[in-house]
Amino acid sequence: MESSKLFIITLLVIQALFISHTQIQAAAPANSNLFREYIGAEFKNVKFTDVPINPNVEFHFLLSFAIDYDTSASPSPTNGKFNVFWDSGNLSPADVASIKSTHRNVKVGLSIGGDSVGNGFAFFKPTSVDSWVSNAVSSLTSIIKQNHLDGIDIDYEHFKSDPNTFAECIGRLITTLKNNKVISFASIAPFDDDQVQSHYLALWRKYGQQIDYVNFQFYAYDKGTTVPQFINYFNTQSSNYNGGKVLVSMISDGSGGLSPQNGFFKACSMLRSQQKLHGIFIWSADDSKANGFPFEKQSQALLAAPN
Repeated sequence: MESSKLFIITLLVIQALFISHTQIQAAAPANSNLFREYIGAEFKNVKFTDVPINPNVEFHFLLSFAIDYDTSASPSPTNGKFNVFWDSGNLSPADVASIKSTHRNVKVGLSIGGDSVGNGFAFFKPTSVDSWVSNAVSSLTSIIKQNHLDGIDIDYEHFKSDPNTFAECIGRLITTLKNNKVISFASIAPFDDDQVQSHYLALWRKYGQQIDYVNFQFYAYDKGTTVPQFINYFNTQSSNYNGGKVLVSMISDGSGGLSPQNGFFKACSMLRSQQKLHGIFIWSADDSKANGFPFEKQSQALLAAPN
């Protein structure tokens, strides 16, 4: 009798493990037709309507940036009270509404933080978790609603806080905005730097379930990056952000990472053949405008092609 009970229990355990494994496999991200582009940071008069939009992709514009600094000549941190620092003259609320109405496959988000503000770095510098979250939820909700936006991207690159404080502030911000139905997606934009990774991985470990996309800045690697190196970098970061939709990326001014000339689209096709191409993003529309957006067209054509 005892042996038959043990046998049944063993069978149930094996079945549970199999189901669990199957669920994990099913949850692994697959190929996507998502294309994302940062826009508005460099004030080069680029408009949404300048950028080619393929109707067969999911397209996200990311307005760059909203920053929790004041707008004085020498900007200072404001502890979560965000202001618009993108080219709002060319990328206004009416422009957002228009591009979304014209192209039903377009969503528009805003990116917060960024590298610099005024003549200095843009630091993540909260006074306390509670006060920063309260201010950020309030100010960003207002900006998001006023500009008809759909989501948020986290792009802080300099920190005057520890990783756990960053994780708690950003995690609670995203969770609250989603619970309040202010946003429908959230992404993070880390790159391979020890301080940056320590902050974003702390956030991922605690709030990864709230983060829809990882806009990993692969163009922050060396300019001479090769296809095998790029694939290796991608696999490493996919392991770091385990279970996340890690997007591949390039910079349109050619200053870093794997360039199209050196095989960026070859690498994308290789990842696609392995069901690992979760999307492509480009920094930035501002730099692409002068060349007529060739890489935006090529990226979207690849994403829109049948698997």
